[in-house]
Amino acid sequence: MSLVLPAALEPRVRRNEPMSRHTTWHAGGPADAWFVPRDVADLAAFLRGLPGEVPVTWVGLGSNLLVRDAGIRGVVISLHGALNGLERVDETTLRVEAGVPCARIARQCARWELGPAEFFAGIPGTLGGALAMNAGAWGGETWRQVAEVETIDRAGTLRVRAAAEYDVGYRRVVAPAPGEWFVAATLRFGHHAGGGADAIRSLLERRLASQPIGAWSCGSVFTNPPGDHAARLIESAGLKGYRVGDAQVSAKHANFIVNLGQARAADLESVIRHVQETVERVHGIRLHPEVRIVGDVA
Repeated sequence: MSLVLPAALEPRVRRNEPMSRHTTWHAGGPADAWFVPRDVADLAAFLRGLPGEVPVTWVGLGSNLLVRDAGIRGVVISLHGALNGLERVDETTLRVEAGVPCARIARQCARWELGPAEFFAGIPGTLGGALAMNAGAWGGETWRQVAEVETIDRAGTLRVRAAAEYDVGYRRVVAPAPGEWFVAATLRFGHHAGGGADAIRSLLERRLASQPIGAWSCGSVFTNPPGDHAARLIESAGLKGYRVGDAQVSAKHANFIVNLGQARAADLESVIRHVQETVERVHGIRLHPEVRIVGDVA
């Protein structure tokens, strides 16, 4: 069934938008409709006009997302390039909108000598996605810096919530109420003179040496099980280089699955399942994806 939207919304959306253009895996089928708001007020007005039965999917940089080959039903809302405000509230506090890339947060904190913020440079997504999953890198985690968040719901209602209202753990965030999405956050840091740009450069050099930077991937595919590393388990199970079509377990870092050029989402998902099944058979540990898998199977 084709998606029917109110006539007033039609000029604001792109129909049958290929999601392969908007994910770092460069794979996935089309979205029924694609919308990029001008600002928070525009986003609220769009949500208020959207029929309640229309599904909504939110996308930032698409770095933690696998869209299946038949695409996404409903409306995909992209915040990247839209909600991109970053301002200094006081000496150690920033207000950052959800569409801001995490790497930009790291760079700006380095200029202002605030931290710890270097870890944001290792998160290949936007703040909105980082908030949704408590993304982290190099020992840092997003929610350790969060003082409060701003959310929006399907009615276009905006709320401010304290960080303490959320149940947060490793790559896990449970909201106090369903149906709210992040549009901004207040982040608190300390004075961090002497860290900054040099620390970011050192960490990025380490990342370049150990990860397949430049290849089409989603970043880390699996969360680390308690007391171990997913990459070690995958490598010791003999899975480096395992391939289905153009989807391959990276030979450089086993917790990355790369698209060599023409991988379908089904190929990538097949590799994910094979890695899970093999690691469980060899090590007795079930790996859990941190990548979000959405959409319909072709």
